[in-house]
Amino acid sequence: MPRSTNSAASKKRRKAVLSKTKGFFGNKSRLYRYAKEAQDRAGQFAYRDRRKKKTEWRQLWIVRINAACRIHEISYSRFMNGLKKASIELDRKAISEMAIHDEEAFKVLIEKAKAAL
Repeated sequence: MPRSTNSAASKKRRKAVLSKTKGFFGNKSRLYRYAKEAQDRAGQFAYRDRRKKKTEWRQLWIVRINAACRIHEISYSRFMNGLKKASIELDRKAISEMAIHDEEAFKVLIEKAKAAL
C-alpha cells in the first residue's frame, strides 16, 4: 500500500510560504526550499527590529532635543536634569515635538529647567 502524503496540506503550506516571500530576489521568491529559508530569516529580522525600532525613535528624540537645547545655550543632559529637579515629567517624544512645532513652549521649559539648576 502506498504511503499517504497529505498533498493538500503540503501544497497549502508551500503556497503560504511562497506568497509571503513574493517580491524577494531570485530563487527566494520562486523555489520553496530557498523561500522557506528567506522567510525564516525575514521573521528573525522582523522580531528583532520591532524592539530595535523603539530604541531608534528614542535616539532620534534625544538628538532633536539636544539640537534645540544647544540653540538656547544649554546641553541636553543639563536640560533633562533641570526638568527632573523642577518636577516636570514630560516624555522625550513630547519634548521633541514641542521643540519642533511649538518653540515658545519649549523656551518656557528651558527657562524652568535653568531656574531649577
